[in-house]
Parts: sequence; structure tokens; C-alpha cells
Amino acid sequence: MTDKLELYFKAAQSAKIGIWKINLETNHVFWDSVTKCILEVGEEFEPVYGNALNFYTEGESRDRIKSMVCGAITEGISFDEKFQITTAKNNIKFIECICLVEKNSEGVPTNLLGTFQDITTEQNLINELELNVQKFSSIFSSANDAIFIIDTSNGIITDCNPRSAALTGYDISELTGLHNSQLFPEKYRKEVRFFLKYNLYRNEYTVDETYIQTKKGESIPVEIASGKKFQVDNVTYLVCFIRDISERKNSENKLNLLSLAASETTDTIVIADENGAAIWANKAYLDLTGRNMNEILGSKIDYISNGPETDRNATSLLRKAIKNKESIKITILNYSKNGEKYWFELNITTALDNNNNFINFICIGRNVTSRIERELELKELLEVTSNQNNKLYNFTHIVSHNIRSHTSNLSMVVDVIESTDDINEKISYFDLFKEGTEKLSETIEYLNEIITIQQKTSIEKKEICLKKEIEKTKKSLSLVIKESQITITDTIPDRLIVSAIPAYIDSILLNLFTNAIKYKSSERDATLEIGYEIIDDYTVINFRDNGLGLDLKKNGHKLFGMYKTFHGNEDAKGIGLFITKNQLEAMNGKIEVESTVDEGSNFKIYLNEK
Repeated sequence: MTDKLELYFKAAQSAKIGIWKINLETNHVFWDSVTKCILEVGEEFEPVYGNALNFYTEGESRDRIKSMVCGAITEGISFDEKFQITTAKNNIKFIECICLVEKNSEGVPTNLLGTFQDITTEQNLINELELNVQKFSSIFSSANDAIFIIDTSNGIITDCNPRSAALTGYDISELTGLHNSQLFPEKYRKEVRFFLKYNLYRNEYTVDETYIQTKKGESIPVEIASGKKFQVDNVTYLVCFIRDISERKNSENKLNLLSLAASETTDTIVIADENGAAIWANKAYLDLTGRNMNEILGSKIDYISNGPETDRNATSLLRKAIKNKESIKITILNYSKNGEKYWFELNITTALDNNNNFINFICIGRNVTSRIERELELKELLEVTSNQNNKLYNFTHIVSHNIRSHTSNLSMVVDVIESTDDINEKISYFDLFKEGTEKLSETIEYLNEIITIQQKTSIEKKEICLKKEIEKTKKSLSLVIKESQITITDTIPDRLIVSAIPAYIDSILLNLFTNAIKYKSSERDATLEIGYEIIDDYTVINFRDNGLGLDLKKNGHKLFGMYKTFHGNEDAKGIGLFITKNQLEAMNGKIEVESTVDEGSNFKIYLNEK
């Protein structure tokens, strides 16, 4: 017997199974070395009756072992259970404890003896397996896809999830045991059978599209996928996933219709990504720009068709809208690939998903060149009409005031002559009559000159050496210049050429020279400095004097009006600057003035070279 026990102990140690014993009469406790090792106590550790219970993890495990031990001691009930323990080194382990009860002849328990085995590794695997089973069971039950488990030996569905019933209209009990081919319309069964057979052979995940047939006979477009095969009890199974793609198919059909409409519409359509780069364009856009799809794709919609005359402010607004992912409507001058200009009305809209997240820019545009050209023509016509109205106002002023004043004055002289019988007195009034007729004639001459300027806007401009024209004007006014003692200097280059009407340049120079002489200050030596500069498309000639100057705040708005005088000079007619302004405008130029009272003026003549 002793030899058998020793052999049993050795076998237990070899299997790493601990042996323990409790003498219920003496309360003596025995643990072998394997048991002590499992509990992570030293070989010298002497167990005490009852303290083994403290190694069982507090809670369910400790409560259960106490109940089991109590049942063994009081009722002689043996047990074989698994528990969680906390070792002397505070490590968590799982153990299997077997307890056998020895009784005396009267049936009273005298000894408890048993085994103690560490099953931590096995239990962890079991726990992990149970967790995975729970996970996969949850996925299987709650998956949006219908999942079928098919026995590959006969094609029978052995299991399926709730979504399968919802998709097909069958109960799960009806699906289980059904041949998988019954799920598909007759004309699709062959290709599905080939698909499943192919996947079974290749043993890899693949996806295809087909149709299923519901219990009511309705055909539904689906996406079918099969995973890898697996075996249970020598039976090979295949997992088949089926997803309803009706909504996607409807969306695709709608998209195809929209794509067809977008391709055929005369409006241009471009779809761009979040950075404003084109990802698609319709035929109308390609035709308008003269580019092909490869040239369009990836190009930024805010400057792909920009050119020399494209409005930079408009381009800036486009870029800002794209950066901020905002919608915008704008009309801009663009250029085709071959350099042809066209006006483009562009409406950019941001496409958003159901969660208000940005998807794409939708850019719809049209060629509005004809409309814009008509608008520009109308605007030009309105400007011409406005100018003509202003000129008509001046002419009306002349007719209604000046000419009427002259004729009224002449009428009065005639009345006086007729009312007297004294020949000498009548003769004396002839001088007044002569002076009145001369004033009337002068007014009519000014009127004729202005009409001539306005009618000859199409006179051809010629290239003129400005330096020579200035010298010629100096020479013609040499006596007046000498008498006024004005000093005239210029920094005009000898080779500066301007494009202008010669007669108008002669008249403009004459007017500006005589103005500087006429309105010189008596407080200082008179000077006139003539210089030039280039501003944008204009050659600008500056006539800077140190004369009386003008109060521009008070008189600037009427400076270039007809018969406007500001210094009370007897020889001032108020016609020179009016004529100068008309002559410059007839040559597409303009006149500006800078002036300070009692310091002088700077008249700036803008000559357009185009």
C-alpha cells in the first residue's frame, strides 16, 4: 500500500497535480510541494486548518469553496469544482479542486483529501473563447448583412441570422434546411452556383452582384460575398454574406440619368474637390474652353481660364469662396485655350451630405458674352447720352442766356435809335450796336468751335514731337511772354512722341500757356514748369505755375464749365478750359488740376496713346 501511495504521489507531481489532506479529527493539514508551488508559498510553509480558504479570491470563489467544504465536513459530500485564487504573491490563478470524503464505520467524515491543479492557461483560453463566441454571436445576430452558413456537401443552409429572415421574407426555421439555390431567381442560379463553387475551391473572400428572390417572389439586387470555408466534425461549411443594394442601385440609376443630363445640357458643369481642383467636366465646358478632359482634371477652377484682362478682384472672390467652402455667383472674363475671350457667368454651390459635411463643389456656368456685350454697349450708349445731355445743357445755357442777352441788348439799342430824331445821337449809338454785334458774333464762333470738336471725334491722330510743339507755342507767344516776364522751363525729352490731333494739341498748349500768364501773381516772379510722367496707359503732361491758384473746394466742380471765370480779369472769357477739356475727351484723354489759393496750380493733361 505504501508503495502504491508513493507511486501515486510521483505520478501526481509529474502531472503537476497537487495533493492535500485534512484530518477532521486532529485538524492536521497536509499540502504537498506541488500545492505549495501553485499557491506560491515556500516549502517550509506549514498550512493551518482553515487558512487555505483565504487564498480563494474574495467574493464568489471564496463563498463557493466555503459552502463546498462545509457540505463535505457536515454531510460528507465530495466535489469537483473550478475556482479563482489569489496566491501568496498576489497573482490571480484558476485551479481545479477535487475533494473526496473518507468516513468511519458510522458514516461520519474523518478525512478530506483531494487534488489541486493549476488550470490558469486552459481557463484563460476558455474565457477568451467564450468571449469570442459572445462577440461573434452578437455580430452574427445584429449584422446588417444577411449571413448564411451553407453545408458545402449538399448546399443546404444550416444556420442564418435574423437579417436573413428580414431580407428574404422567410422565417429562420424555413430558411434552415432550405437549399441555397432557392434564394435566387432561376436565371441567376447558375452563376451563383459557379460563384460559390469557385470560392470554395479558391478559399478566399470575394464579392459579386446578383439578385435574390423573396418568399413573395420579389427580386432584390444584392451583393453576395463568401468568406473562407471551415470544418466541424469533418463537415465543410461556407459562410455566405448577402447585402441589399437596392438603395445604391437606385442612386446609381439616378446618377446615370443626372450624368446623361449633365453631359447633354448646354450649360457648363464642373465638379471640383475641396481644394477647387476639377474632378469632372461635361462636354459643354470642354467645348467652351477648348480643352480636353485630361487638361481639365486636377486644374483649379479659380484660375484655369484666367487671362490678361481677367478681373483679379473676381478671381480673389472665387478663391476666398473655395477656401471657405462657400457658394458664390459671379460673372468673369475668361479665355479659351486658343486665347479667345468670353464672359462667363459661374454659379458655384457646395454639395453637403446628410450630416452637413462637405462633399464637392458643383460649378454650373454659361457663356454670357452676347449679353455682356449688349450691356456694355448699352452702358456706353448711356454714357454718350449723358455726355450729350451735359453738352446740350451748356448749349442751352448759351442760347437761353448769352445769345438772348446779346439780342436783347441790340434790341434796346435799336429802340433808342428809333426813339430819337437827333442824327448825332443816333450815330453815337452805332458804336454800342457794333460792340453788341461783335459780342454776338464771338459767342456764335465759340459755339461753332465746340460743335466742330464734338463732330470730329473720328479725326485721325498723328505722332507728334511734344518738345517741338512746346517750342512752337513759346515762339508764337514770345511778345506776350516777354511782356509778362514769366519764366517758362520744361523737362520734356527731345524724342518724346505723343499720339494726338495736331490742331487740338496746338490749342491746348496755347490755352495753358496763356492761362499761366493771365493769372500770374503780382507778389512774385511768374514761373511755368512743364514736365511729364507715365501713369498706366497715359502720357501725363504737367503744367505747374506759381500764380493766383484756385479754391477747388469752392469752384472745382465748375472749373471746366463754359463761361466760368474766377479772378475777375477783364479779358477772361471762361471758354478756354471748357474747349481744352472737350478736345482732350475727343482724343480719349482727360484733364485734372491740383491747386492752392495764392500758391499756384498744376494742370495735368492725360494723353491716351492707344
